Amino acid sequence: MSEDINKKLLAIRECIDSIDDEMLALISKRAKCAEEVGIVKREAGETDLWFYRPEREAQILNRMVENNKGPLANERITAIYREVISSCLALEQQIKVAFLGPEGTFSQEASQKHFGQAVETVPVGSIGQVFKEVENGTVDYGVVPIENSTEGVISYTLDVFMNSTLKISGEIKLRIHQNLMVNPDIKDEGWKNIERIYSHQQSLAQCREWLDNNLPSAERIPVSSNTEAARQALEDKNSAAIAGVLAANTYGLTITQESIEDNKDNTTRFLVIGKQDVPPCGRDKTTLMISAKNRAGALYHLLAPLAANGLDMTRIESRPSRNANWEYYFFMDIDGHIQEKNVAKALKELEKEAELVRVLGSYPKSVV
Repeated sequence: MSEDINKKLLAIRECIDSIDDEMLALISKRAKCAEEVGIVKREAGETDLWFYRPEREAQILNRMVENNKGPLANERITAIYREVISSCLALEQQIKVAFLGPEGTFSQEASQKHFGQAVETVPVGSIGQVFKEVENGTVDYGVVPIENSTEGVISYTLDVFMNSTLKISGEIKLRIHQNLMVNPDIKDEGWKNIERIYSHQQSLAQCREWLDNNLPSAERIPVSSNTEAARQALEDKNSAAIAGVLAANTYGLTITQESIEDNKDNTTRFLVIGKQDVPPCGRDKTTLMISAKNRAGALYHLLAPLAANGLDMTRIESRPSRNANWEYYFFMDIDGHIQEKNVAKALKELEKEAELVRVLGSYPKSVV
């Protein structure tokens, strides 16, 4: 490179160094403020002391997105700020989060996306166990999958809510990229000769078209999780796994084909479950569990109060009641927070029309 170019690069690097010094000073200042928050809360002697405030975090992230003028994409800006928030929160309290394990699953990836790397994530064996860990106080929060844009609702999660007192305190939308990965001993085009493919049944379904076109003869073997698929692929050199990058890193597998999902907008929505009620942040969602009265037009009577109060219902699912045949619970997502007047008014009217109305949570909408 010419001397002029070297001088320009040196000047830019010196500018970057100066900015980094300023950023470090500001991050340290922010961290000290977080420590002071923890001190003030403890000195106040609150009995239900919540250091993690979902609504406050959502407000910060939404403000950063609104103020972002580039060149970094909003997704990168929120990722950076989540880590700053996560590290500062750890100075106040070490948060523990349970997720559907083992290590390397999309549930762990969703947990880290929402809470950052500074929290302690705890893998457990089932969705029901995630609920139990939070209920018993072994962990502070849990992360459970609720629906996938390709394969639909995870019914078991809804079923567990029927008998749980836990509340929803947040949601996470994770773009799911499925990757074909193999034992590192398989080189170059060797993946085309594999005989077996391990993956969770939903991941196999999400990649059905790609598999039909590229590995039509390989046996597809569903397993309990994509991490288990990665473990199987490491041991079985005539096989491959379909999983996320985290699983490949966990087991040292080689990704041979990236993003093989048939739907490139493939997204899974997760819920954050805990024990606290979350105040409004300004961009909120409320999830309801409703049991209809046994009468003609039951569903119409449930929806009418929402429409009358101008509420947008964004999702509805039904699950059979375990108390009697042919009776159902409805799970609804509506825009707004229960502290908003029109939402509160609609719920009062809904209680007159329904056998049971239970608010599972009002919480911030997913931020990027």
